[in-house]
Amino acid sequence: MKRFLHTLFLIIFSINLHSQSQEKNLKSFEAIEINSKEIILDGKLDEPFWKNIIGINDFLMQEPIEGGKPTENTIIKIAYDENYLYIGAILYDSDPDGIKAFKMRKDAPLNTDDRFMWILDTYLDGRNAYFFEINPRGLMGDGLLTIGQGRSLNKDWDGIWRPWTYIGDFGWSTEIRIPFHTLNFDPKISTWGINFQRTVRRKNEEILWSGHKRNQGLYRPQDAGRLTGLSNISQGLGLEVVGYAKGEGSKIQKNSGEGYDKNGNINGGLDINYNITTGLKASVTLNTDFAETEVDERQINLTRFPIRFPEKRDFFLEGANIYRFASSSGVYPYFSRKIGLQSGNPIPILYGGRIIGKIGKVEVAAQQVKTRETDLVNSEDFSVVRLKQNFWKESSIGILYTRRHTENGEQLPEPVKDRNTLGVDLSLNTSTFLKNQNLQFQAFAVIHNPNNLDEINNNIWDRSARGLRFNFPNDPWSGSLSYREFGVSYDPAVGFSRRNSFRRVEPRIRFSPILENSSLIRELQWELSFENLMSLQWEKLTQNIRLTPLSIRFESGDEISYQIIRNFERLEYNFNILGDNSIIIPIGDYSNWSHQIELETANYRKIVYEIELNIEGFWSGNRTEYQNNLIFRPFPGINLSLGYNHSKVNLSEGDFKTNLVRFLGDFDFSPFISFSSNIQYDDISKQIGMNNRFKYTITPGSDIYFVYNHNWIDDAGKYKTSSMLGTSKITYTHRF
Repeated sequence: MKRFLHTLFLIIFSINLHSQSQEKNLKSFEAIEINSKEIILDGKLDEPFWKNIIGINDFLMQEPIEGGKPTENTIIKIAYDENYLYIGAILYDSDPDGIKAFKMRKDAPLNTDDRFMWILDTYLDGRNAYFFEINPRGLMGDGLLTIGQGRSLNKDWDGIWRPWTYIGDFGWSTEIRIPFHTLNFDPKISTWGINFQRTVRRKNEEILWSGHKRNQGLYRPQDAGRLTGLSNISQGLGLEVVGYAKGEGSKIQKNSGEGYDKNGNINGGLDINYNITTGLKASVTLNTDFAETEVDERQINLTRFPIRFPEKRDFFLEGANIYRFASSSGVYPYFSRKIGLQSGNPIPILYGGRIIGKIGKVEVAAQQVKTRETDLVNSEDFSVVRLKQNFWKESSIGILYTRRHTENGEQLPEPVKDRNTLGVDLSLNTSTFLKNQNLQFQAFAVIHNPNNLDEINNNIWDRSARGLRFNFPNDPWSGSLSYREFGVSYDPAVGFSRRNSFRRVEPRIRFSPILENSSLIRELQWELSFENLMSLQWEKLTQNIRLTPLSIRFESGDEISYQIIRNFERLEYNFNILGDNSIIIPIGDYSNWSHQIELETANYRKIVYEIELNIEGFWSGNRTEYQNNLIFRPFPGINLSLGYNHSKVNLSEGDFKTNLVRFLGDFDFSPFISFSSNIQYDDISKQIGMNNRFKYTITPGSDIYFVYNHNWIDDAGKYKTSSMLGTSKITYTHRF
């Protein structure tokens, strides 16, 4: 193994030296300084100064024909003054009636619509960038982009900026204003990285200004062009104040099941953010609140292992790109939902502080959070520190440290009262392997001290995880090979571990050619993967052989795929599959075959249907599972989704069925006014949950929320209210 790592290190080192010595013919684009009084922002580029700016239109296709000439013309122009960056774009369309623009809600996924995207690499490091996207109706999407193993786009970053759009008989156009105080940058650097991408959805056509090859793209800042000419721009004082006021009322069923506890309160909180340097931001939060947070998507878990739900709270989402640890390796030594949440229920956060940013080539993220004592949990202190040193063009090495300290736990010994985790990850990446191929290598190790009294005598090896991953993410050929090893007691106190006590080897290979000369089929895909999971004593526990004989993406955007799976599971403990002791799967070895068919119609249609059918052997019997999702978009801004998941399980130990119904209605009256309703029911918990949320954006960064949650539970055939919660909240952001 040491010889292998040494050889790999030398190979990537030589490749990086070679790539650094090569001069790229990068595209460049000069921004023109203007007088802000000259501009009227309405989406129309009819001001005289726009007409005097020579724009760029040298776009090339990425799909369907790599390097092909776009079917529609696109012109981009850029101007600026002391406080703002202005982007003007004319996106011509020979069929204006064919423009797709269903959505208006901020950060809604735009796999349905025509779109215009761009990135800004303000430090010109080829590693990090601000991401922006809009559609013809002014939807705003933004995020933080980081290179690494796979795409790392944190879309939960919210910048203060605004687009104006106009649809006409020529196509559509836009004027975009981005305040410089929204961005972090070095005023001494007058050149930024920049790139643009346009999607013509009805044609499934993707065009880029720079990095049009399929192994490149918008999400790789190292492939961006250059924006020059920026001078005398101001970031302001770098001070931001965000305050909120909230009123809340609740009605919750008592533990006895008889009667309700009613509560109401009015409170508020404050966040203060300050740019210590041009690259480093400090934040303080007081009485943090998450009233506007969306509910988790309900799932029926028929596995032996917990489900990892995504983070949705803004405070913990900022800087998430830096906290990412050994991405794609399936290890999570830091999982922010361990802070301020207990079994999905909020735990009040008294205060917190954080530092996020860069110091030279070192990326920094640190936070300290204190939670309030409740009837269920003691007060706790959480500390998280992440440092990542960048080297060469695309490689890095980092450390992650977490601490969880439980107050009022004097009865616990120090190793349990104060739980610490330390992780180290290495990433060696290059995009110039064999001239233009991507090659990636990753390694990690994580250790922690005991979480309970039973683990005090365990050694470090038992309380650690380690792994290697080799990745070749290219088109048409891609593949990976990974090895992971989790100790018998591995369970980081501020992390997430789905399973421990195993060794896993997982190779994968995929071939996905684009058929450029076909008018029917866009892409074919074949894939083979093998997961071999063993105990720490090298005994077989789980084996999965997955074969995709064929997956087809049609020129229309419709997709269909078929997958065959051979599964082996060794059950070492009796498995209470429904959690109510009604059906117990006994200890033993289980081997089964499964067949999976997926069908999805193109997302740009008004009516979209998705279905996944699984027919499989399941433990001692079999399971038939349907996952259906119907999406209806009758008018722009209205998106209705109805999902139904059904499982029919027949086992030697007994039979059962599960059903999950989910309705989601999004009503976007404008990019600044929206209402959503989420209704879910499953017959395992026998609960109906409803979440309604109204949001009005006064100005970007200042919002009004009205949230109403209602839950019912099946009580002897009648549904009875288990909880009600109503919240109104206003936030205000001011940047100096």
